[in-house]
Amino acid sequence: MVIYSPPEVSLREQVILAPLTSLRVGGPAQWYCEPLSTPDLVSCLSWARERNLSITVLGAGSNLLISDRGLPGLVVSTRKLRGLQVLSDGVIWGAAGEPLVRLARLAAEQGWSGMEWAIGIPGTVGGAVAMNAGAHGLTTAEVLSQVCILDEDHCPRVMEPADLRFRYRSSLIHERPWVVTGAYFRLRTGFDPQQISIQTEQNWQQRRSSQPYDLPSCGSVFRNPPGYAAGWLIEQTGLKGHRMGGAQVAHRHANFILNVDHATAEDVHQLIRFVQNQVQQRWSLQLEPEVRILGVFGSE
Repeated sequence: MVIYSPPEVSLREQVILAPLTSLRVGGPAQWYCEPLSTPDLVSCLSWARERNLSITVLGAGSNLLISDRGLPGLVVSTRKLRGLQVLSDGVIWGAAGEPLVRLARLAAEQGWSGMEWAIGIPGTVGGAVAMNAGAHGLTTAEVLSQVCILDEDHCPRVMEPADLRFRYRSSLIHERPWVVTGAYFRLRTGFDPQQISIQTEQNWQQRRSSQPYDLPSCGSVFRNPPGYAAGWLIEQTGLKGHRMGGAQVAHRHANFILNVDHATAEDVHQLIRFVQNQVQQRWSLQLEPEVRILGVFGSE
């Protein structure tokens, strides 16, 4: 039922979030909206603030595990905040909801290098900035010029990368009540577009051959501990193919957990905990989740 309608966007109650995540699990949002513009986004955020509601921001839902019990407050999806703009001197602006793959292909068409690594990442510009997404030894922070956010007062600000404390798969954005609305990417110019496109496609084929794309997953589940690859640790612990309920450690890449048979979020969460415990016992290393875990699980 629609209760409140700021310009061009409606807030809805009890929207099931599972279809909005790449794992296809998760319960309902107490309130949910999909703003089409930054003013719409501000309206939604202000509505929640006036009612003292918590706010959760979703992009593509590709690095996310949401509880079966759902999420309280307002869930804001930025996936309809779209737009790409080619500027001069190797700069591309992307709105928060733009898929990273579209940005990578646009850069390749210009003959601009720096986004080839991003072709296989199933996320959005906003999500990539917030978590400092990366692949092939490169990260989002390395190609950022500026980041556009709404701050805790829902005022627009333009941030420099140095101000956002980028780290491995993390940034200050995760620690503040900020919402990314877009970002400027500075790339290297003067390359043959065909050459950049070929390298981009090679990266895509490499990811497809080494990672499971045929079943729902949340991407890499764990961060790589210093000196190790999380997938290698899990594989050497003998956990490839291990299953709990409908969730299974992938055979192709052990740092992926797949929804193989109508898994619940609780199935996935229990499997994450099991893998952590087994790796801890075998290697005396604690695997930290890369996936964002939201909501209440088990007996919490």
